[in-house]
Amino acid sequence: METQKIWNNFNNELYFFILKKVKNKEVSNDIFQNTFLKIHENLSQLKNDEKARAWVFQIARNEIANYFNKESVYVENLEDNKENEVEEYQNICCFDKFINDLPEIYKQVIELVYIQGKKQNDIATELDISLENVKARIKRAKDILKKNFNECCKYEFDKNGKLIGESNCSNCKP
Repeated sequence: METQKIWNNFNNELYFFILKKVKNKEVSNDIFQNTFLKIHENLSQLKNDEKARAWVFQIARNEIANYFNKESVYVENLEDNKENEVEEYQNICCFDKFINDLPEIYKQVIELVYIQGKKQNDIATELDISLENVKARIKRAKDILKKNFNECCKYEFDKNGKLIGESNCSNCKP
């Protein structure tokens, strides 16, 4: 059997099979393309044309599994980074004080996003406010925190918005 014949017989069904599994058009297109590339490269391994459909869909299932395996590693690393980031900032003097001093509506979203690690969409639902409102509150809270760190602790921000400098909290300790 030739690649063109496999394409003619299975391309629509295969594409929608992949799309149903990954639920993302761009990812589906990539997996679909990789699947046909593997089909073309390994066509000599197909001994029985009657089993072509099963063979083609098995290649697609393997490509889908590869995608999800790569994706899970990425998500795991992202979670590790969040924990490190929170720990890094908790060593900064006044961190907890500045968060606790925020107005309640700002403090609430900062704690939910950065301390509890919730998604902004989930927070909007939980607080019964719009996603735009959640984003605005986060931005305002960050602005207040930056101002407080600048005024009190004499920290500065680098070009990426990260705190730099040495702690000097003698100015803001009661």
